[in-house]
Amino acid sequence: CTQTAGGDSTQRGGPGDGKDNTAAAMGRLVALDIGRKRTGVAATDLLQIVPNGLGFQPTHEVAQWLKEYAEKEPIDLIVVGEPKQDDGTDSESVKYIEPVVNRLRKLLPTVEVVRFDERFTTVLAQRAMIDAGLGKMKRREKGIADEVSAVIILQGFMESRIYQEKYKKK
Repeated sequence: CTQTAGGDSTQRGGPGDGKDNTAAAMGRLVALDIGRKRTGVAATDLLQIVPNGLGFQPTHEVAQWLKEYAEKEPIDLIVVGEPKQDDGTDSESVKYIEPVVNRLRKLLPTVEVVRFDERFTTVLAQRAMIDAGLGKMKRREKGIADEVSAVIILQGFMESRIYQEKYKKK
């Protein structure tokens, strides 16, 4: 696979294989589970099929960290978990998210930032860690739960109708 001057990725096939060997370049989808102190980070592979955890960052540093990450890895979209109450209204945590979203839009103006309902991701993350066999002490490490929550947010977004209809590459 080589990079052309225009930025397109070209795969070399066998001579006369009859295939269009130019594949559209794709970037990663990135999800953030933003908290007051820590932000869990997840990203897809370049084919946007599998979400994986990238760890966690201090919330006040995550925008700059993501800018540096974007200099090494192409990013198509950033999905920010939007905390909601059971009745659908914004939770108190929104006040920690807005400054990060604004900074991301400033530092990465060409990358779209979307919000996605993150209700119950912490509970789902705890359940996933138990199912994965993580011990109680390991589960208490808050950063791990934030990272797993980011993966769950990204997976939920990828399974959503919004992603399927608007963002999924054909």
